[in-house]
Order: sequence, then structure tokens, then C-alpha cells
Amino acid sequence: MSRSTPEPAGASTDARSAATVPVPAAAGGGPVSHAIFRLARLHRMFAGQLLRPLGLHPGQELVMMHLWELGPQRQTDLVRLLDSDAATMTRTVRRLEQAGFVRRRPCPTDKRASLIEPTAASQVLRRQVEQVWAQLEALVTADLSPAEGAAALATLERLEDNLAQAEAPADTDTDG
Repeated sequence: MSRSTPEPAGASTDARSAATVPVPAAAGGGPVSHAIFRLARLHRMFAGQLLRPLGLHPGQELVMMHLWELGPQRQTDLVRLLDSDAATMTRTVRRLEQAGFVRRRPCPTDKRASLIEPTAASQVLRRQVEQVWAQLEALVTADLSPAEGAAALATLERLEDNLAQAEAPADTDTDG
């Protein structure tokens, strides 16, 4: 889990347990946070490589998954579902629309809103996205037993819950 690059075939398992990206001294107080950062970066990189042939970028497939499962949604509902922000969702939907995977139509209950719906062209994409996610899951959990996989999932869910329950810091100014 802690390595930052794919392991060459035949590499020892001892080498696999050592991080190839050193933890900087300033991050020494947060080794779990640093490991999450590295894992998220690698996961996004592999997801991008697998999604690129489908014409998608990481995150766009999640929007499509929700639309396929729930049907047409207001953009504000997609923001809430994906814990995103309005500007990011606007760009994502615009790009999916330009690719022909979604279309907008007027919301019958709110004249100010549009419904975002998957197109027929996106239905072909659905099976491919499911295959990409299965392939990504296989990469992530390659040498885990079913019990280890379940424990890893439980730990990740607990970490997510810890952050979701934490109060946001009072000073969120990130301008440096």
C-alpha cells in the first residue's frame, strides 16, 4: 500500500512494504495522512489511464454512474451526491455534454434548473466503466485475501467517517 510506483515483476515483498516516496520530516506527524495522499494520487493516476480510452477523466465516471443508477438529476443534486462544488460540476457536466454522454433538458418542477440525463451513447459506455472499475479494484486489492480486503474497506470507511464528523478548522483561508 505504501509504495508509490508499480512494483516490477519478481520484486520481493519486503521491497513492497517500503515507501518509495520518502515521508518528508514536516509530514512526520502524519504518516497515515501521507500514505492516504500517496495512495489517492496513484489511484487517480491508474484510474485516468484506464478511463482515457473511453474518453473520460477521473471523476466523470462517478457522475455517469449516478445518472445511470438514479436517472436524470439536477446539477445541484449531483453536487450534493458527489460532495463536489458547483464550479467543478459545471465543468464536468459541460465536458460530458460535449462528449455526447449527457444532455440537459428543462426541469419540469423548477424553471431555473436543468435536468442532466445520460444519453443513449452513454449506455454503451456503462459496461466499459464497470469493467474499468473492476480492473481498478483488482489492481488495488491484488494481493489481499477477502478478509484483508474487508478489513481495508472497513478501515477506509472509518477514516472517512472520522473526517466527515470532524469540525472544519475555523480559518480556511488557503491563500498563501
